[in-house]
Amino acid sequence: MKTKALKKFRAKLAKGETVYGLWVTLESASITDIAVALGLDWVVVDAEHGHLDWKEINAHIRAGLRSDTIVLVRIQEQSTSITKRVLDIGADGIIIPGIVNQTQLVEAIRDCHYPPSGRRGIGGERATVWGQCLNEHTSEANENVLVVPLIEHVSALPQVEKMCKTEGVDTFFIGPADFSASVGFAGQWEGPGVAEQIIEIRDVIDSHNKYCGIMATDTENLSQRKDQGFRILGIGSDAALLLSTTREILNTVGQDKKPSLDPRA
Repeated sequence: MKTKALKKFRAKLAKGETVYGLWVTLESASITDIAVALGLDWVVVDAEHGHLDWKEINAHIRAGLRSDTIVLVRIQEQSTSITKRVLDIGADGIIIPGIVNQTQLVEAIRDCHYPPSGRRGIGGERATVWGQCLNEHTSEANENVLVVPLIEHVSALPQVEKMCKTEGVDTFFIGPADFSASVGFAGQWEGPGVAEQIIEIRDVIDSHNKYCGIMATDTENLSQRKDQGFRILGIGSDAALLLSTTREILNTVGQDKKPSLDPRA
């Protein structure tokens, strides 16, 4: 965990600045290296979906070391054992999917905190410099670790107010696609009425002086989200950006082809 980078991240948000990041889904740690080189504020390594294994997650975290780019890991679910392992190998925080109420959020925070306020075990891994900095790390970890609930179900909407009052969380993220699916519009980024509900959630979070993040779908949407007041903005995912850029280039020579579920098509 990079305490200085986390403090810088929060300081930028407190000053009203926007922090930009990249969603990482591919194996190569060079992607996180590039994000660091470009000066992005954060990356999220997605361990919920896809195929990344622990070795690859570890490599992405290592690529973000000694930089001001914070590295978060999106875990599969609220889990004490998974959270412990992610933080032990040096992640700056976690994103927890499917959080719909304060009780779940409190449990997720306890997973990230050392006793007596939490239940995180003490390990001699990268986070503690392999046990050589136990005192230093444990004294600052609870205060600085970033615990980010992912709001992606309509049932969370009436609970956001309570979640914002929970000690130990200052940042939230919204997942429009899953939120849309939860109201019957699977496959749509924002189904009917979802755009308004997303702004409603952001307004509640803002009213508690906390911060709300969301992914942009393209450059126009990125500007729109910034104008809407979102201060944690994802510029896209590595795979999606690679696809869109490649298709744009191919289109200039008349060779663009929309991918199909049938690889032979």
